Amino acid sequence: MPHPSPTASLPARTLRLLAAAAVLACSFAAPAQTVQEHVHGHGHEVMPFDLGKTVHIFRMTEDGGIQQVVVRGDAADPEQVRMIQHHLALEASDFQQGNFADPGHLHGPAMPGLRELEQGARRMQITYRPLPNGGEIRFRAKDIKLVTAVHRWFGAQLSEHGADARSE
Repeated sequence: MPHPSPTASLPARTLRLLAAAAVLACSFAAPAQTVQEHVHGHGHEVMPFDLGKTVHIFRMTEDGGIQQVVVRGDAADPEQVRMIQHHLALEASDFQQGNFADPGHLHGPAMPGLRELEQGARRMQITYRPLPNGGEIRFRAKDIKLVTAVHRWFGAQLSEHGADARSE
């Protein structure tokens, strides 16, 4: 014989009060983390520099695009510049080999353009260049599908980095 529900013996009024309390408690639950909050909060897992002291700049070009990371403001922080340059030099080398593990880790494997870039990296020219206040990675391709993948990937990063990124 089945056991009665633990709430079966409670009066209807008590059940209604419990249900109302549950709804009220849920309305005070912490809101889900936004993508921008996730990227800003977890960026240190793949980027050694401080996202609050730097900005990502994305420029789409006819043959791909240029991604820069620079120190915010006029006075370049030498330690941040060193970390940016080291990181971007390594990333450019990895990207040229089709290794986009860092952006995949931070933004997720379904990030727009990521799969196409991983598969087509050897058909692209991906180069690093230091800048006085940071560094840049340039992506060049002759295949319009790869150019489109770079543009989609840049668009996703612009959206997901939020206030830590801008386009030019």
